[in-house]
Amino acid sequence: MKSLFDAKELSNEFDINLIGIDEAGRGALAGPMMMAACKLHKELKGLCDSKKLSEKRREELYEIIIKNSSYLILAFSNEQIDTLGLSTCLKTGLKLIKKHFRTQNFLYDGNSDFGVSGIKTQIKADATIQQVSAASILAKVSKDRAMNFLAQNFPCYEFEKNKAYGTKAHKELIAKFGICKLHRKSFKLS
Repeated sequence: MKSLFDAKELSNEFDINLIGIDEAGRGALAGPMMMAACKLHKELKGLCDSKKLSEKRREELYEIIIKNSSYLILAFSNEQIDTLGLSTCLKTGLKLIKKHFRTQNFLYDGNSDFGVSGIKTQIKADATIQQVSAASILAKVSKDRAMNFLAQNFPCYEFEKNKAYGTKAHKELIAKFGICKLHRKSFKLS
């Protein structure tokens, strides 16, 4: 069941009890998907959708966020994604986040709660709600760091550049070298 959240409820006032949730790497062709949940202890300046920030700025904000929040970062491997499917991984992540924080005030970026009760959703919440922006940054930096590390063992795929997303260059490298054990075999290249 989908539950769309009314942005007006939160956008004008900081809610210290809100847990923001987002993920990174959902559409990547290889490597893990990261999910992050964040409860900020105070308002922070400069937060927005992680995709709108430079890598350097995301790294700076990551350090500020972890010092000023309670957070949880989850990783789902490419094998888990292939075996369970993205939806099951996301549903599992939301359940783990609810269990970890034990509160009733969760907001997930997107339009589906994946059948997990008590999760509110809002499209583009990562652009307007600080806690979701913070979760977006935590997830994106964690995903990028993982791909930078994994790139050392798989240099021909240039994961440090493409972060495992389906860029033209990455698809050309797959065509040249085939897939490696980090690639999601359940994903079809278009």
